Amino acid sequence: MASARHVIVAGAGIAGLTSALALVRGGFRVTVLEQATKLEEAGAGIQLGPNAVRVLIALGLRERLSGLVMTPQAIRVMAGGSGREIIRIPLGAAVERRYGAPYWTIHRGDLQAALAEAAQASPELILKLASRVEAFAAENDGITAQCAERTPVERCIALIGADGVWSSLRGAIRGDNSAPEFRHRTAWRALIPAEAAPEEFRAPLVHLWLGLGAHLVHYPVKAGRLINVVAIVHDDWHEYGWNASGDRAEIMRHFSDFAWDDAARGLIALPERWLKWALYDRSEPFAGGDGAMTLIGDAAHPMLPFLAQGAGMAIEDAAVIAAMLAQNDDTAAALRAYERERRPRTARAQQESRRQGRIYGLAGPPAIVRDVVMRTMGGERLLSRYDWLYSWRPPERFASAP
Repeated sequence: MASARHVIVAGAGIAGLTSALALVRGGFRVTVLEQATKLEEAGAGIQLGPNAVRVLIALGLRERLSGLVMTPQAIRVMAGGSGREIIRIPLGAAVERRYGAPYWTIHRGDLQAALAEAAQASPELILKLASRVEAFAAENDGITAQCAERTPVERCIALIGADGVWSSLRGAIRGDNSAPEFRHRTAWRALIPAEAAPEEFRAPLVHLWLGLGAHLVHYPVKAGRLINVVAIVHDDWHEYGWNASGDRAEIMRHFSDFAWDDAARGLIALPERWLKWALYDRSEPFAGGDGAMTLIGDAAHPMLPFLAQGAGMAIEDAAVIAAMLAQNDDTAAALRAYERERRPRTARAQQESRRQGRIYGLAGPPAIVRDVVMRTMGGERLLSRYDWLYSWRPPERFASAP
């Protein structure tokens, strides 16, 4: 017999840990199964819009995160060729007044560690490392899942797959064995000590450079001690994984001196160590789970980084799935309600991410028109175009939970 109100979450990334904490807040007991033997500080910096931050605050994480986040005051959009500022989009106090929650930047490893610490502090949440769901079966009263032969089975009322863009549970749950789609771009990332960067790049700003064949984003993380640098280039390299080594000479070739300003090239030349990953997403929305099983985060709706909402959508998922399970005793019905609620919004975020990528990649006269349009609109009007994104609120059941 399935243990009453016990949920299994497969994956201890941002999606899995946030959903586990949200479920505990809703009165569930949760086991998180993670195949890695330890949680490592992997990944790049991430931007968290007010839509995601308000969920983290509701989960009681503001104090835990306060020493790790930065609150950027603006997005400073730069012309890659000339080095001139195109426009500043206000963040900081302007965002908090407009949307009721702040805009943060943080290193992904810091966020994952804070979530894991909160999980380990909860008596209703068990985090098991070196544990991967190898088999599962639906029963009349729930799900049984097994991690390996001769290990005890886990019984639960619901199984939530949070195992990322290359999710193995996606195919197991609905027989969807299609692969994510490679988008012919590679993201390079590096961290540099703040004191090594030019003074103007240490300011609490998100810098976005738009240039020929590439774009560059950088901003402070780790309370301003480090600068996170991400360069995205058109490329046919498409190996799986997040941590392939990258050669500095190769990334410099994508930012040639005839097409890119010296300040941008100088920043890219600073890191001795670069890592890279190929960019994938999916064109078709997640069709939905089966019975008491579903997916969240990148497992359900991987997206390109141009809207800076991959983590944000996963955090939203966590709030919605917890609310739906808490207000409905029929687990399968609750999960179908979660999927219906999330599908239009995550599909729009995926589409807008692709559209933003096309806008960033413009060259020649279309790029000149883009820059003129941004200057004419001004920062406030540009920010208002994201009202649909940042104004999101979690379901009332989640918002009113103790």
